[in-house]
Amino acid sequence: MASQTLSVATWNINSVRLRIEQVARFLTEQQPDVLCLQEIKTAEALFPHEVFEQLGYTHRAVHGQKGYHGVATISRVPIREMNRHDWQANGEARHVGVEVMTPEGGLILENVYIPAGGDIPDPEANPKFGQKLAFLDRMTQWAGTVERPTLIVGDFNIAPLDCDVYDHKALIKVVSHTPQEVAALGAFGAAHGWVDLGRKHIPAPERNYSWWSYRSYWRDKDQGRRLDHMWASPALADKSSAHRIVEETRKWDQPSDHVPLVTEFAL
Repeated sequence: MASQTLSVATWNINSVRLRIEQVARFLTEQQPDVLCLQEIKTAEALFPHEVFEQLGYTHRAVHGQKGYHGVATISRVPIREMNRHDWQANGEARHVGVEVMTPEGGLILENVYIPAGGDIPDPEANPKFGQKLAFLDRMTQWAGTVERPTLIVGDFNIAPLDCDVYDHKALIKVVSHTPQEVAALGAFGAAHGWVDLGRKHIPAPERNYSWWSYRSYWRDKDQGRRLDHMWASPALADKSSAHRIVEETRKWDQPSDHVPLVTEFAL
């Protein structure tokens, strides 16, 4: 039997309703089988279901809320929603997990939007930073219980490696690249032996960015950070055959500050 290829994309869209034409363009041009969106910023009732339906993405799991956060997994292959973890412990819509139905069995796909964590890397002075570390700790406890081959993707809001930012020394005290966050994400990685697919396919220290600030991008300086990730269980990572960053979306009119990632699997 010929192997089946499954392509999975992730993208922090920074408002799905505002950028639905860009999402439609991306799906038309890139043709992923599954797309995980973060920061959809809408309740499920207002999610633009009809656009996805017309494009053939007839399966959706939407965990939204009004105006903030929110995640959605849309697919042209059957999916079944599994869970919505409240790793923020305050009811915010930051996770949805699905099972992607493939001929050889289900693939578990977790879609997560980790909090940004505010501006000051001190939980005492900035409760948002403490919430981010606590979120990662809850994720880590969960990761230790994962038994099936799983793919977790999304906006992790952490650039873990020195080469994952444009200037390590300048950013070591900036939230998203601090030692505390890097250590917390490392503990999450170790809890299940996750394989970082972005660095499997684009080895360090090769350039690998997924986010550029609205404040600096217009300067044409490549001040990027790798905040978006696709991590897989070892058995599933062995089946990843290709990975790409769709950087051209960052140059579209009124874009998201994040760009999509796409990984292909030979199942």
